[in-house]
Amino acid sequence: MEPIEFSKTLLAWYQKNGRNLPWREDADPYKIWISEIILQQTRVAQGLSYYLRFMDRFPDVQVLAAADEAEVMKYWEGLGYYSRARNLHHAARQIVARGAFPDTYEEIRKLKGIGDYTAAAIASFAFGLPHAVVDGNVYRVLSRYLGLDEPIDTTAGKKLFAQKAHELFDAAHAADYNQAIMDFGALQCVPKSPDCGVCPFSHVCVAHHERRVENLPVKQGKQTVRSRYFTFIYIEFDGRVAMWRRPSGDIWSGLCQPFLLEWERELPAEETLRTRLSALLGCSVDTLKYLKDPVRQRLSHQLLHASFYVLSLPERPDPSCLPDGAFWVSREQVGQLAFPKMLINRWP
Repeated sequence: MEPIEFSKTLLAWYQKNGRNLPWREDADPYKIWISEIILQQTRVAQGLSYYLRFMDRFPDVQVLAAADEAEVMKYWEGLGYYSRARNLHHAARQIVARGAFPDTYEEIRKLKGIGDYTAAAIASFAFGLPHAVVDGNVYRVLSRYLGLDEPIDTTAGKKLFAQKAHELFDAAHAADYNQAIMDFGALQCVPKSPDCGVCPFSHVCVAHHERRVENLPVKQGKQTVRSRYFTFIYIEFDGRVAMWRRPSGDIWSGLCQPFLLEWERELPAEETLRTRLSALLGCSVDTLKYLKDPVRQRLSHQLLHASFYVLSLPERPDPSCLPDGAFWVSREQVGQLAFPKMLINRWP
């Protein structure tokens, strides 16, 4: 199938099946930018509510740039990959400093946290510029349609798929084409068990004819996942709770957490925990109470296991017994802080 025929078929499918999303209502680059950052590593079904809430609080780039980072992080709470929120806030200030949202691919690419894909998406959706997007959905569609088994997580693979995306790209309909191929991957050419019987490309799809649909795209290798074991303790005194902020450079940088102990192999028995806490804090831990069932959270290279406790103390512990940076907040203020996902709603 020639590129022009591929585009016509794809756009016809998109006209009937494309998703109705709020950031597609107009070509506002701010709305498009916010949506693209939220949807990195996040499914539309989850990201939509965050987008609406975020836009309600930060309706334009000036409001976002003027906001405190802690508040931005609070509105991002639960989405994960928190560097996205920090970069978004930084980029908002870049945009305000330059006086307007950049309107070329090269200038958009200079914004903090913007990579090739996001720059191409904003450039095409907001300004109609001829830049083909290549995301996970596009990798899947192209690999199956063209029968490409070059691993998508290699330098050679990324170069090849970028070339093929450019060859099929319809510059005359840049925005619609890019949205169409992304929606096609999200709705029709899905990762598992796609319905090839209703696919408009089934008669020319190499993977379909060679029965390789479930085997494409190819990745070079699986990531090694390391398990980590955390115990979080809410240390409480006189109606106030000790909190810490994660340091810069951390994946949870700027987010809050209670007192944390990390273990080497597994979550400890309660008696082991009591012994260690008593030694660290130099006081009785008789009031230690188990709070929630253990939870697990998968990150890209880590599997986190966590348990939760509350320790109510009759006296404030000596500051020398606590890690640096501790601050005390009221019970009511706990809910106003931004936490990593595994800590959300873990406070009694």
